Amino acid sequence: MKSKVFFVDLKVRRDCENTIQKIKRLYDTAGFDRIIDEGELTAIKLHFGEKGNEGFISPVNVRQVVDKIHSSGAKAYLTDTNTLYSGSRRNAVDHLTTAIEHGFGYEVTRAPLIIADGLLGNSFRQIPIKGKHFDSVKIASELLDCQSMIVMSHFKGHELAGFGGAIKNLAMGGGSVAGKMEQHGGLHPEIDVNKCTGCGTCVDVCPYNAMELDSDNIATIEDDKCIGCGECMMVCPPEAIDFNYDNIPDFMEMMSEYALGTVAGRQEKIGYMNFLVRITPECDCAPWSDVSLVPDIGILASTDPVAIDQASLDLVNEQHGFTASKLEENIEPGKDKFKGVWKNSAGDIQLSYGEEIGLGNRDYELIRI
Repeated sequence: MKSKVFFVDLKVRRDCENTIQKIKRLYDTAGFDRIIDEGELTAIKLHFGEKGNEGFISPVNVRQVVDKIHSSGAKAYLTDTNTLYSGSRRNAVDHLTTAIEHGFGYEVTRAPLIIADGLLGNSFRQIPIKGKHFDSVKIASELLDCQSMIVMSHFKGHELAGFGGAIKNLAMGGGSVAGKMEQHGGLHPEIDVNKCTGCGTCVDVCPYNAMELDSDNIATIEDDKCIGCGECMMVCPPEAIDFNYDNIPDFMEMMSEYALGTVAGRQEKIGYMNFLVRITPECDCAPWSDVSLVPDIGILASTDPVAIDQASLDLVNEQHGFTASKLEENIEPGKDKFKGVWKNSAGDIQLSYGEEIGLGNRDYELIRI
């Protein structure tokens, strides 16, 4: 049976049809009120954005979902997990500060902020799953203790996953710091010595001191210290650092297994909303937001994370890409836009493997409202 994915576009010609009203109608039509019961602690799983990034979901839009949860008599809180890499969200103090600076404070959203894996990312529980790579996964405690959850995802590109939507929000966003390290296992970057200029930028940003300059002033990596976070690759001025993409399929499968662990045993208590606006090449983890790859499209809602990501990908690929963006190819409608940016990525694996392990269904019915 096809999974239902509900869709609203962003065309507005009167005040009763603004984005705020559309979010509320989408929430109701998707049946999220039937997911949430009175008195429940309801998590809204978000990405608050790295400092310097402004592509994340607007707190004003998040407020509409908070209000709908409150109307069911439940208690909403906003949450995410700490990052592997150095930056503005590596511990709960910095993370909460960044969230508030980005407008997610109580005065706007009317929901408290809780970092789901604790002060330093060490608060998690082992959740048993039946996967190819993991028998159990390390999921953040404050995501497991909620009675219901709405996963709000900004759909955008990602240099490893190809794209990030609901599945990645569950997986990387649901895993503790140790869980993120497991998902990145085997993704150690490699250095092109012919491109390296010895600037030392990678050495400065490495959160685990795995990089140094050798006697020839060329960057080197200590594999036993490297966690595969990719921060060095993101900041390297001459683009001399890249991953061994032979390991991408395993990474994608590990990510899907972590998503399964986050929802295990409570799929019927979780709803998903994907925002297809400002569809940037990089994740909101980057401390910047690049030019969008395609025009803004709309907002989707579903109770199936695989279906909503598949529908999101299809809608993006239907668009004509912006030539002024990072797109190097696949600009025409019908072409894979994220492959046009990250040619070595394999985003489809999170969909196909997610379906294989029971995370959701790729076959969907798009219902425009």
